[in-house]
Amino acid sequence: QIRLVESGGGSVQSGGSLRLSCVGSGSIFSIFTMGWYRQAPGKQRELVAITSTPSDTNYADSVKGRFTIDFRRTDNTAYLQMNNLKYEDTAVYYCHIRYRQTSALVWTDAWGQGTQVTVSS
Repeated sequence: QIRLVESGGGSVQSGGSLRLSCVGSGSIFSIFTMGWYRQAPGKQRELVAITSTPSDTNYADSVKGRFTIDFRRTDNTAYLQMNNLKYEDTAVYYCHIRYRQTSALVWTDAWGQGTQVTVSS
């Protein structure tokens, strides 16, 4: 089992910035992807950003140009720099990892506990 610990959420005014952090610990042999998802009240969880390599990174259209994901593979850590935040970015943000615990090609998904981001207009 592994553990994902998120931090960096909070409240900010529209146009402000926040930086989320996610650190993975435990039995991680290798990581395929790390990413961030979010879920606003009454809505489904949606992808924000996901990456495996700098050239293989995807963002939701709604955050392109404003959010940047930074994946530090050697540290099992992913950051999400969020700039020019908007009211509609308000949500609980979840870290996600797809990893394997051994050299066997068996991939497992895990989620963090979530961190609240609130943007006031």
